[in-house]
Amino acid sequence: MRGRTPFAVLVVALLSAGLLGLLMLNTALNEGSFTLSRLKKQTTGATDQQQTLQQQIAEQSAPDALERRARELGMVAGGDPAFLNPDGTVTGIAKPAEDKPPVPRPSSAAPSDPAAAASPGASPGPGDPGIDLAPAPPASAAPPASAPPAASGQPSAGAQR
Repeated sequence: MRGRTPFAVLVVALLSAGLLGLLMLNTALNEGSFTLSRLKKQTTGATDQQQTLQQQIAEQSAPDALERRARELGMVAGGDPAFLNPDGTVTGIAKPAEDKPPVPRPSSAAPSDPAAAASPGASPGPGDPGIDLAPAPPASAAPPASAPPAASGQPSAGAQR
């Protein structure tokens, strides 16, 4: 019986050490899975934020949004541009930009003119929200209209470089 006691203690110690090792391994794996889950949530949040920002950029880069912001800044649409050729000649006649009010659109409220409501292009559709754009304020320091733009030595606003 004396010879079996050290063997039994050794077997119990080995089994206990094995169970503790498995417990520590399982704990480490669970900790890694929690970290992985947290990082996946962060990645999903960052991806959602990126898509939202890209959508905002696309909305603000749309032609109608650019036109609206340009009008808010007092800019007006340019006229026909003049181009400077490589040999130094000018193609086209540059004209100063004119501040023309936009084409009036009917409001989204009930129109007062029944004939205008019956016309096919009068009512705003899903792609046409019926927004009335106010004309831009006139530029305070407009260049004189008598001086041709090509003679001043500087390219006009519509000229491309």
